[in-house]
Amino acid sequence: MTGAASPAKSARFAADAGGITGVVLAGGLGRRMGGIDKGLQLFRGRPMVSWVLERLAPQVGAVLINANQNLDRYEQFGYPVVPDVLGGFAGPLAGLHAALQRAATPLVMTVPCDSPMLPLDLAVRLKAALDRMQADLAVAKTYDRTHPVFALVRAGVRDHLDGFLTAGGRKIDAWFADLPTVEVPFDDEARAFANINTLSELAELQSDVGAGVGADVGAGVAPGGAGPAGRPTGNKDE
Repeated sequence: MTGAASPAKSARFAADAGGITGVVLAGGLGRRMGGIDKGLQLFRGRPMVSWVLERLAPQVGAVLINANQNLDRYEQFGYPVVPDVLGGFAGPLAGLHAALQRAATPLVMTVPCDSPMLPLDLAVRLKAALDRMQADLAVAKTYDRTHPVFALVRAGVRDHLDGFLTAGGRKIDAWFADLPTVEVPFDDEARAFANINTLSELAELQSDVGAGVGADVGAGVAPGGAGPAGRPTGNKDE
């Protein structure tokens, strides 16, 4: 099964896309990559974040980039850049928190900057589950593993998140536990959630794509399968 949404799904979702702000989380320190800015590392000759933006933008009505360093570089991609309101590189929740301060839509969807093969139907599937279950948050899942930075939230969670962070909370799964949440299966697109936390993983994914594994990146189709060398995906180095 490909990652492209069916024409019927795309038509139904077109009117709703304007109600979602997509946020690329690029505010981490990239510790396991030696402290370099992961989103700006080259993948197939382009910064990883550019692949993410290319696949995210058609799914949403507005795009933000959450970054805490190299702001001028990120601004060159043509979307507003919002740094964390909280200091100290507080992780993906701090990026969502900053985006919720800025977004003018009823829904906000987060994706990481180091997942260049993210599903092209991520928003439509998360939103369908969010509405069906009347949840506040929808999160992607492949097999038995959740991917908490691939999530769609209602803007109304802003005060709840603000209170959680003010109390010192930082772990994303701990915050999810307090909200009506639905896990959305993407077993058919597991490889689309491959993310890159180290330079060796970057080289491995480049090699896989060069060999034709997931070579449809940039061609409008999200690949399916396992992560690099069967590596579980979803671990974030924020």
